[in-house]
Amino acid sequence: MTAPPIARRSLQTRLALAYATGIYAAGVVVLLAVFIPLTGAQSVAPEGRPRPGVITGTGSGLSLPQTLTASAVALVVLIPVALALGWFVAGRFLRPLRAITAAAKVISTSDLHQRLDLGEPTDELTELGHTLDDLFTRLQASFDAQRHFVANASHELRTPLAGLRTLLEVALADPAADAQTLRTVCREALALGEHQERIVEALLVLATSERGTSRRDPIDLSQVVERVLATRHDHATQRGIRVAVQLSPAPTTGDPRLIESLVANLIDNAIRHNHPHGHVTITTALLGNQPTLTVTNTGPPVPPAEVQSLFAPFHKQSAHPEGHGLGLAIVNAVAQAHQATLTTTPHPQGGLTITTHFPQLNPKTPAANLTT
Repeated sequence: MTAPPIARRSLQTRLALAYATGIYAAGVVVLLAVFIPLTGAQSVAPEGRPRPGVITGTGSGLSLPQTLTASAVALVVLIPVALALGWFVAGRFLRPLRAITAAAKVISTSDLHQRLDLGEPTDELTELGHTLDDLFTRLQASFDAQRHFVANASHELRTPLAGLRTLLEVALADPAADAQTLRTVCREALALGEHQERIVEALLVLATSERGTSRRDPIDLSQVVERVLATRHDHATQRGIRVAVQLSPAPTTGDPRLIESLVANLIDNAIRHNHPHGHVTITTALLGNQPTLTVTNTGPPVPPAEVQSLFAPFHKQSAHPEGHGLGLAIVNAVAQAHQATLTTTPHPQGGLTITTHFPQLNPKTPAANLTT
């Protein structure tokens, strides 16, 4: 559908018409303010006296009708003058906006590191420039993080693929390979495939978490912890890790699958990055009406300056390179998707305490409907 002509006019044209209309209306008001009193004075002037609209004496004067005619001509001449003045004023006002638009196009298409850097005077256009600079800063950080993530993901996925290809090529190139050798190769190939599958699954969970969630099912954190611990008990036992739990009802709402992923990754991280025969303590409770999950583990010391980097994607500790480096990144993404807050406290003797504070449960949500 074709837009009406007024919608296709430039902003300068519309502003010029608005300014010209104001100027012309002001001229009409001034003329009316002058001629209405003159007309009234002429109508009440007594006979025999000169009318106010006529100039007497030796010189020639203008009658009121002549003056009205001259004023009408002046109003006609005022139309192009008002339009030209309105166009000029609108152009002056829009010049900084055009400069901002041109600079923003250059920045968005070529280099997000540039900024408008508008100085004085401080006005609405300067505030617009500062807002755009903040937007470009966020976009730059987002694009840099995306490029870094894609590069790391490509590296993590390429490593098991390269190992699998080398393993198969060596097996095929060995003319003396027997059935036992091939079985060994197949088991190693399956292990590499499982590792790659875990990476892909973690990437999918991370992407789903960063997208956010609109699902808000009632959930009890204590029940989620019990369910996850049932599948991690053997792993903890093999490593000699003692797991202590203090589970009190902690009802909240959210996506059950994502919250279970958050709990599983916190527990896996506490078991993996731990000393042999260390311990893990898991607590769920309501603290100030906030559902809270706390996971504490022993392990190597973590410098306070490096705590924030633990939640970056593909961050691996040199002492435990077997992980894929996405566990705590998933925890952080799931927490943000549920408007939960994470508090990480490193211990001087080693290990971490990670506390997740979920939003308060809606009082209208019945406890009997909590997902089990």
